[in-house]
Amino acid sequence: MAGKILFVCLGNICRSPAAEAVFCSLAPKAQVDSAGTSGWHIGDPPYGPMQKAAKARGYDMSHLKARLFIADDFDQFDLIIGMDDKNLRDIEALRPEGNATPARLFTDYAPGVGMDHVPDPYYTRDFDGALDLIELAAEGLVKEFSTL
Repeated sequence: MAGKILFVCLGNICRSPAAEAVFCSLAPKAQVDSAGTSGWHIGDPPYGPMQKAAKARGYDMSHLKARLFIADDFDQFDLIIGMDDKNLRDIEALRPEGNATPARLFTDYAPGVGMDHVPDPYYTRDFDGALDLIELAAEGLVKEFSTL
């Protein structure tokens, strides 16, 4: 698998660290990271209930710490994955002029699921539902990259 991938959500304590953990389990040699578009949780570990739900499926997120998405990420990564449209808008607002790094929705890699975003379980409380969608999208992303 070539390239570096960055997963981005709002606070970097639920969806994007879960996506990082799930993707790493499917593609252990991949270079991935996660970040948030808000600075509310910088330095914090992933949210406890999200960690618990992920751990029940065999994903360890305990070593991850929230960080803020920054404009330099466009130069550090080959693909930036947002969890919803608002994340993508916030990502694009920081895009340096002339930068062509693709930024896509994670659900683009899970066609047919009937969702155009990964709902935020911090608010919905549906950690397992979010993980179900993250697993599907991660599998689709791995398949896409394996064909490159």
